[in-house]
Order: sequence, then structure tokens, then C-alpha cells
Amino acid sequence: MHNNDKIVATSEPRTQTQAVDRALSMLVLLAQRGPSGVTELARKLGVHKSTASRLMTALEKHRFVEQVGPRGRYRLGFGIVRLAGATAAQLDIAGESRPICARLASELRGTVSLSVFEGGGATAVVQEPSTERNWIGLRVPLHATASGKVLLASFGFEELEDAMKQPLRRFTTHTVTSRGALLADLNRVRARGWAAASGEFEPDLHTVAVPVRGPGGRIAGALSVSADEAHLRPADFQGISRILTQAAEEIHDRLQSLAGP
Repeated sequence: MHNNDKIVATSEPRTQTQAVDRALSMLVLLAQRGPSGVTELARKLGVHKSTASRLMTALEKHRFVEQVGPRGRYRLGFGIVRLAGATAAQLDIAGESRPICARLASELRGTVSLSVFEGGGATAVVQEPSTERNWIGLRVPLHATASGKVLLASFGFEELEDAMKQPLRRFTTHTVTSRGALLADLNRVRARGWAAASGEFEPDLHTVAVPVRGPGGRIAGALSVSADEAHLRPADFQGISRILTQAAEEIHDRLQSLAGP
């Protein structure tokens, strides 16, 4: 962007959407120009200095920007790095797990997915094979899915309390809606290293999931296989979990090699 270029604000009413648009525009300006003052950013954005100052205060609160030097200039903050790192991690785990998921889908004759925790739910970033029912990018509830239970079981006390603040929604007659019953189920998941869901989110759909660990050893996602009861019976769950666990370890090794020694 040239120095004379200006991001012109619209004449729309001051809505939350407009505030978000302006805040994002300020981040873009900082990325392009480097450390800048509020007056300079306000002029480029086409808003009053007080408006720019309020936006910068909000961005600074979330560590998306930080002040540098005694003159009140701002630069991009560590919050941006954290978001970029999370995005890169999801891209890494998706890319490294996709061929393994494809192999498992052929071997197990089910739908194999790799899901991550996102926005309060479990979101599939890989699905093999591709079907008419595409789950990639869709957020499913934690308490009613095998992948979600694997992710919940990895939470610390405060994270788990926060995740269980809202009433547990019932999706089918098999959905676990009791907090005590869910906590007991999560204890079993931790003890045996895998989770199962039988018709808890969708009737007649059985799923087994295991954790996938990232380079640092923390659980980065959940690897699962789903099929109807004719192809995936409860009696098969433990054997399937062993196959998934071996594949999850393979994904971990691939992620570890990306991270380096």
C-alpha cells in the first residue's frame, strides 16, 4: 500500500460489524506499515483519532497489538503469532494425517476422521473417504461424540468446568445428558485410552476414537472411525481402538519430525 492510499470507512451506522471491520483493517495496516501511531492509523483508516484509540485498546487487551517505545506507537502483538501457530498446527495435522486416514478407511471400511477442538466443539479437518455427508469444517458436540469425548477427557479441571457450563443437549435417546454420567464416561476414556459413542449424536451411528498427540505430547486431535451397527459393533470397539492407536502414533511421529529435534 502506498503512503497516499487510504482505507476509507463506510458511512454505515456504527455497528459491531463495522467495528470489527475497522479493527481488522488496522491489523492489516500494521502488517503492511510496521509500528505506527494512532494518529497515523486513524488518518489511513479515515476515522477519528478517538475511534482508532478505542480500537487499539481493544486489540491490545487481547494481545493482538502492543505498544513499542515511549511515543505510543503500536505493532502486531503475540496474539497474532498464537493464532497463526494454531492455524499452522491444524494445517500440519490435517496434511500429515490424511494419507493415514485414507489407508484406515480402506482397511476398516468405515468413515475415518481427524477432528480438533475448535469453537467449543469437535471439528473435522480430515474425512476419508469423501461422501455425500461431508463433515469437514462442521462443529459437533463434545459430549455426544466419540471424538468430542476424547478431547473433553484431555481438558484440565477449569477447561472441563467451562465446557460443561451449559446443559447437555439431547440429540437421540442414547445421548448422555447427565453431568455425572458424562464425567464417569470421561474417566473410562482416560483409563482405557479410547472413547466410543453408539447412536448418541446420530441414531444407528457407532464411532470409536483415540487421541492424537502433537509434538509436545499434548493431545492435538482425535482420530475416529464411524459406521452403522452392521459394520461396527460394540464388540469390535476395543480391537478397532488398537488399530486407531497405532495410526495415531504414526501421525504423532510425522508431526514430531516436522517439529524437528
